[in-house]
Amino acid sequence: MMKKMFTKQIFLFSAVAMLAAGCESTRQMSKQDKGVAAGAAGGAVIGGIIGNNVGKKGNTALGAIIGAAVGGVAGGIIGHNMDKQAEKIKTEVPGAKVERVGEGIRVTFDEANPDGSKAGVYFATNKYDITDNASLALKKLIGIFNEYPETNLLVEGHTDDVGKDAYNMGLSQRRAEAVASYLQNNGLPASRIITKWYGEEQPIVDNTDAASRALNRRVEFVITANEKMKAEAKAEAEAQQ
Repeated sequence: MMKKMFTKQIFLFSAVAMLAAGCESTRQMSKQDKGVAAGAAGGAVIGGIIGNNVGKKGNTALGAIIGAAVGGVAGGIIGHNMDKQAEKIKTEVPGAKVERVGEGIRVTFDEANPDGSKAGVYFATNKYDITDNASLALKKLIGIFNEYPETNLLVEGHTDDVGKDAYNMGLSQRRAEAVASYLQNNGLPASRIITKWYGEEQPIVDNTDAASRALNRRVEFVITANEKMKAEAKAEAEAQQ
C-alpha cells in the first residue's frame, strides 16, 4: 500500500513539472485561470495553484519550487514535511495566503485589517521601509521559520507600474533586501535567505487603480527544502525500498 501511494505521488509530481515546463501556455493564462496540481505523500495531500499571479516572465515562484525539487519518493517525504509548515503559516500569520506546490510553499498576502489596510508585507508608494503591519507578519514568520530550520527562503520584491521600469527594478530590489535584512536582524540566518526582484514585471492584479497598485507593492516568499532536508529525505526513501 505504501509503495502504491508513493507511485501515485511520483506520477502526479511529474505532472506538476510538465505543467511548469509548458511556460508558453502558462504565460497565456488569464489571472482567473488556475491550473491545480496535486499529489499524495504518506496520505498527506500536496496541492498548489499554478496559474495565479503569472507575470510577463511567468510564475518565478513556481519555477523556484520546481527547480529545487528532488522528486520521487524523497520528494514525497519532503512534501509531507512541508505540509506541516504550510498549515502553521496559514493559521498563525496575519493575512497569509499559503499555496502548497510540489515540494515547496508559496506565501503571499491577501487579507485586510479592520482599518482597511492590507495585512502582510506591503509598501507605500516609492517606499521600502517595513511597516507595522509588515513587521507583525514577519515576526510571526520568523518564529515559524525557526521551528523548521531545514528550509530555505526566497524573498521576491515587486512594485506597481508607477514610474520608469529601471527605477522600479531597483525599488523592488530595495524592498526584497529590506525584508531580508529584517529577517536577519531578528534572528534568521543569512545563509537561509535568497533575494530576487522583478520590478513591475509580475503584477498580482492589473494596475488599474490605486487599490490594485497597492496590492502589487509587495514581497512574496517561496519556501523550499535545504540540502540537509533533501539528504535526510533521500536516506529515508532508500530505507523504505
